[in-house]
Amino acid sequence: MSRILQDNREWVRQRVLDRMDLSREVADEEIVVLIEEEIIAYCKEHPLSIDQRLELQRDVFNSLRKLDILQDLLEEEDITEIMINGPDEIFVERFGQMERVDKHFSSEEKLADVIQQIVSATNRTVNISNPIVDTRLADGSRVNIVLSPIAISHSILSIRKFPKHPINMKRLLELHSISQEVADFLKVLVEARYNIFLSGGTSSGKTTFLNALTEFIPSTERVITIEDSAELQLIGIDNLVRLEARNANLEGKLEVPIRDLVKTSLRLRPDRIVIGECRGGETLDMLQANNTGHSGTFSTGHANSCVDMLSRMETMVLMAMNLPLIAVRQMIASGVDIIIQLGRLPDKSRRVLEIAEVEGIVDGEIRLRTLYEHVVEGGEHQWVKRNDLMHREKLHQVFGEEAP
Repeated sequence: MSRILQDNREWVRQRVLDRMDLSREVADEEIVVLIEEEIIAYCKEHPLSIDQRLELQRDVFNSLRKLDILQDLLEEEDITEIMINGPDEIFVERFGQMERVDKHFSSEEKLADVIQQIVSATNRTVNISNPIVDTRLADGSRVNIVLSPIAISHSILSIRKFPKHPINMKRLLELHSISQEVADFLKVLVEARYNIFLSGGTSSGKTTFLNALTEFIPSTERVITIEDSAELQLIGIDNLVRLEARNANLEGKLEVPIRDLVKTSLRLRPDRIVIGECRGGETLDMLQANNTGHSGTFSTGHANSCVDMLSRMETMVLMAMNLPLIAVRQMIASGVDIIIQLGRLPDKSRRVLEIAEVEGIVDGEIRLRTLYEHVVEGGEHQWVKRNDLMHREKLHQVFGEEAP
């Protein structure tokens, strides 16, 4: 919307608010009628084209009933990320490229209203006492909020959008994020109940790939997902239980951390446990579950390589309990079978960079064995097979003598 229409939007919006009967619930249809009438009155002195009228009507409605100027950006499927650095600075990411959009909030107060609208929808609280909050939108899009004065100039809002339709493995193949051979190999691993850990940097596609990977889970299994903010979109799972952590209230009470949810999930008769992301002590609980008969689990974590992910897992376990390092490494080596490294390349594409098998402990160190590795030869992306699986016991348990 142009600056002129944005400036005059408040006039139309205020006229509609003056006419609304706030003593009762006003239906959306009534508001649309009021907006149309006020725009007609406005256009008698300020002529607008039909397209401008429709844009003004939509913008006023979104400011009254939805997320104001954010609504249009959320509905644009090409946009994958929305970054708001204040009421007048809004940036988006399209096809991996950052650009500034010609939109702005009417004031800092309006931005604050939208932020409160977002957090209240998931029973979260953001204020001066709790100025940093992670939450989600109704469609699962991830939201991070930092209020002023922690964010020095203005309150900050970042939204990682999720596609309306989950990206499946077929779509990842079309995007060349993975090869058919690697996809078939991962299908075998999932069916054989290998414990798989996804590693990668920010915006490397970990959650998207995890969603796609779950389509290989047999539909007869019971799956429990555990997340800080619910955003997973599992494919083809009928018996699905979704658990979401809860932050403490203003009195510092009623918190339900991910660690408690992992422990609770073990009593819910899971066939598989999916932990959206391991950031701390819950890594210990995940490994303990993996080592006590709950195979076939999935989780993700932030690291720049498979080797780095092992180091981070050691650190996260030690955050929960002071254990001898060799004991931590033995727990990891027994509880994680496969690490998949994802990455975002300079051309903005997201790829599977490496698939490594955890061999075990050698001379006190966890040893990895690369099975597939992403290489670029002659400008083409390829996934080169380096080794075969060493530990094939699970394959034989599932497939018998016909194990791949």
